[in-house]
Amino acid sequence: MAFGIKREELLLWKERVGRGEIAFLTHYWFEPRFPDCRTVTKVGCSDVKRLSDWCLDNGLNPKYIHHRQPFPHFDLIGPKQREILRKERLWDQLAKFGM
Repeated sequence: MAFGIKREELLLWKERVGRGEIAFLTHYWFEPRFPDCRTVTKVGCSDVKRLSDWCLDNGLNPKYIHHRQPFPHFDLIGPKQREILRKERLWDQLAKFGM
């Protein structure tokens, strides 16, 4: 279940994903399987090859890409999430979610 994002943020993410860009969307999240994780960042791109390459470049296994059309994405959680957000200089998302 997602919390803490505005409709405009979601629409912008969908637009960027649809154009084949690598797009990031962080939101609060509750998932019983990951009780210590309070946020998730969805890294989306409609160009699955590009998204797979992005995963490999960042030490992530592309087999965990969610192939949900029209918005394929990879879920970042935990320490790797913070690492990637810093690498991508997404300071606003880090600050907004207290990471």
